[in-house]
Amino acid sequence: MTRMDESGIRRLPSFRHRRSLREEIAETLRRAVISGELKPGVVYSAPSLAEQFDVSSTPVREAMLDLAKEGLVEIARNKGFRVTHLSAAELDQITELRLLIEVPVIRRIAETGVAPEHIATLRPLAEAIDDAARRRDLIAHVTIDMEFHLTLLGLGGNPRLVEIVRSLRTSSRIYGLRTLAEGSLLFDSSHEHVELLDAIEAGDADAAEDLARRHVGHVRGIWAAENAPEHEAPGA
Repeated sequence: MTRMDESGIRRLPSFRHRRSLREEIAETLRRAVISGELKPGVVYSAPSLAEQFDVSSTPVREAMLDLAKEGLVEIARNKGFRVTHLSAAELDQITELRLLIEVPVIRRIAETGVAPEHIATLRPLAEAIDDAARRRDLIAHVTIDMEFHLTLLGLGGNPRLVEIVRSLRTSSRIYGLRTLAEGSLLFDSSHEHVELLDAIEAGDADAAEDLARRHVGHVRGIWAAENAPEHEAPGA
């Protein structure tokens, strides 16, 4: 059941009776940090989050400790966990690395060609991202977006590269995602997944490269500009 409390977190589902409870909670909280559902600088207590998950505080606290090891949150002694800020410079560095890694791989995939069964796997993910944008479900949007891009990059045949991109994307913060969801821009940018897949299916490497470059650029463009950390100027 979807609930919201004073922290403003939405769509945190109940994981009662699920296996790997700690991992499931950590993954949902990780997506909440990336999407901006969990706000930078705000302290969240394990008991309040556990109430939303409808579980005890222990697996939530353990999950938050996992996120602390990743640098997504920091421990606020005797209070809980504070979501860490990413500076404009750090976001620029992540974006630069993603452009260097992802764009040429996607171009090569388009040039080489993709088997119909792989297109059939990716097409529902691209459509599901559109659907999450329409429903303004930010956590679902970030989760499916990650799966789409990692699955697509996996067609390049370099699993180490995929893990590097996974780490870079996990480190990102999409500060403006909530603001985009209030209008049509989130859906407009989300539809680029369908367009990218169309270009790859058609073997149009130039169009695929241009779309990939524009899409990654959103991290420091429209996605990050709206709610960038205080005193930080959004990048281009």
